[in-house]
Amino acid sequence: MTTRSRLGVLVTVLAALTAGVVPVAAARPAHPVPRVPHTAVLDGTRLQQAKIRLDHGDPRLRRAAEALTDRADQWLGQGPWTVVDKPRPAPGGDVHDYLSQAPYWWPSQPPTADNPWGCPYVQRDGQRNPEVDTGTDRQDVEKVFDATYDLSLAWYYTGEKRYAEKAGQILRTWFLAPATRMNPNLDHAQFIPCKYDGRAIGIIDFSQSFTSVLDSLAILDTGAPGWSRTDSTGMTKWNTDFLGWLKNSDFGKEEGAAANNHGTFHDMQLAALAYATGDKALARQTVLDSRNRRIAPQIAGDGSQPQELARTRSWHYSTFDLVAYTRLAAIGRHVGVNLWQYRGPDGQSLFKAVDYLLPAATASSPWPHPELEFYRYAAGDVVHAAADAGDTRAQQAVPLLEEPPGGDLWTLRPAAEQLDSITG
Repeated sequence: MTTRSRLGVLVTVLAALTAGVVPVAAARPAHPVPRVPHTAVLDGTRLQQAKIRLDHGDPRLRRAAEALTDRADQWLGQGPWTVVDKPRPAPGGDVHDYLSQAPYWWPSQPPTADNPWGCPYVQRDGQRNPEVDTGTDRQDVEKVFDATYDLSLAWYYTGEKRYAEKAGQILRTWFLAPATRMNPNLDHAQFIPCKYDGRAIGIIDFSQSFTSVLDSLAILDTGAPGWSRTDSTGMTKWNTDFLGWLKNSDFGKEEGAAANNHGTFHDMQLAALAYATGDKALARQTVLDSRNRRIAPQIAGDGSQPQELARTRSWHYSTFDLVAYTRLAAIGRHVGVNLWQYRGPDGQSLFKAVDYLLPAATASSPWPHPELEFYRYAAGDVVHAAADAGDTRAQQAVPLLEEPPGGDLWTLRPAAEQLDSITG
């Protein structure tokens, strides 16, 4: 380049700078402001803020996003799953009815030609019968819940359409397509061979995780590729029908009367479905009622949960119940109820219930109650939830928590999940 050419380039650059024009090569790519999802449990505004921070290179969120996309990538080659794939329909139902088997019931006799199931079945609390994972819909529906949650969140944070398209395929196959859809009832959940065709207790198959689907739908509704208005309307109709079944069926009423984690999860699912389908009055009333209906009778003054401590897996069920409570408190935030601030007549509160777990959660002392298989990380999300709600002891405990398998995703999905594997 000649001296005159170099001088010409310099004059051009100086003129651009003088005019306040930034050369194109130096401009940062603009990120569109993400929409706020109308989520039921997750805080949509927090998701939006996390997305903006991630787009601007927040290193902590980047690590969490890598863990999230690792999970989402594993779902891309799986599914979709359908309720009609089981080898035989539910007793007394049809192939579109969801079917699961009671996890802690076992045959008492060797199977014979005259007694192929080995009846009668007997209960072994906390010991999972491997039969429940074959021939029913239980494992498949858990994959539907987990996959759609991971995939929709991965799409929201990365913008990669493959995640949204896979989530949509999974949801349409399980809930919407006429040939493969599930009927919106749980009439045959957790049946016991030779004893019951279904039980109210089986509602927890859905209530423990179905709010993840509701939040996934809200995320996809912010403009996900491949997710149409027809899809959204269809899911609203399915959820409205399911809410009607939960409110009006004998099983739904029976589960609502349960005085342990089953009752808590029932209320959480009822409130979430009501909120997601537009019945904010029912959602608000359900959260309000949980103060005297759940917290006061189910949590002791010292923060322990007596019904859960009576189980052979007392640590699991204590953390499990608090997953429901903290999600219920999150729904309360959307309808103007601060469940964290409630104090029962003996000082019962959600803060106390979480604080009761902190010595074992931080490994400062062992869990002093029966537990067949202790996973310290199971308390991680509920401790995060209490810390976010202002619990000083929980805030101090957060750095001491054990990271769960697959990484700590709290910064990207600040709502409690059940982090250990046992269910029921």
